[in-house]
Amino acid sequence: MTAGALAKAEVLAEALPYIRRFWGKTVVVKYGGNALAADKGAAGAPETGPETGPETGPAAAGGATPLQSFAEDIVLMCSVGMRPVVVHGGGPQIGALMDRLGKVPEFRDGLRVTDAETLDIARMVLVGKVNREIVSAINVHGALAVGLSGEDANLIRAAARPGGLGFVGDVEVVDPTILERLLSQGLIPVVATIGADAAGQAYNINADTVAGAIAVSLGAEKLVFLTDVDGLRADPSDPASLVRTASAGELELMVERGVAGAGMAPKARACAQAVRGGVGHAHILDGRVPHALLLEIFTDEGVGTMVTK
Repeated sequence: MTAGALAKAEVLAEALPYIRRFWGKTVVVKYGGNALAADKGAAGAPETGPETGPETGPAAAGGATPLQSFAEDIVLMCSVGMRPVVVHGGGPQIGALMDRLGKVPEFRDGLRVTDAETLDIARMVLVGKVNREIVSAINVHGALAVGLSGEDANLIRAAARPGGLGFVGDVEVVDPTILERLLSQGLIPVVATIGADAAGQAYNINADTVAGAIAVSLGAEKLVFLTDVDGLRADPSDPASLVRTASAGELELMVERGVAGAGMAPKARACAQAVRGGVGHAHILDGRVPHALLLEIFTDEGVGTMVTK
């Protein structure tokens, strides 16, 4: 037996107890638009809008793009009995289309002001482009992924966020019925973060917030955020200050003290609210690491920051 074959066998043996533990469990994974920007060779924009997501960096090991690597992880999780749900953003793609259309974006407190035209652009990009690309990448491996938005089957009931931001929304209620139906059939829901109010008016919603709310509504075992740093740091400028584990209270205190920057704060808040709402654990991982999801879920060491109640 070669050393490589033995190493693979040891990895599988290490994964076995985790496979048994998470069989039938729901895992919500937040995946963002910068990953797709990296796949296309485009520069990812900063995560400042309500619809933005993680930057997953260069191609993964073996020549796979970040999206291909992510899709493989999601399919493997499904294949060993887990119930993954993907929630995604698409800020760089929205910004790129606005640029091509000659529309100048406006931001307030890090959130994109969304007038009617910008909302149309966001819906086209999130539902018609980013969602389709993620679904297609997963379905290379079989007829598994189903794309939808928060408008479908009243999945996300939204309300306008105060502050004169236009059609930027907050999550009011999540009805997970459509997700449960898809999961019960062994399918993988891929959710674009557009919601609607009782009158049918659409709103663009922060994808981190949506991922946390969906995880709570499903009673998920795990909520995972893939981002462009190795996790939450006690000192954002010092990689050696990575926080391996934190309670919800400790996380909230870090946000209050400004330790979590503008891009990390929504993720930190969503993690804290999720575990307080019944989610088993929340994780903030470096999505640039090939197969970061598998490393976190199926190995003893794990990667990134884990949040507990």
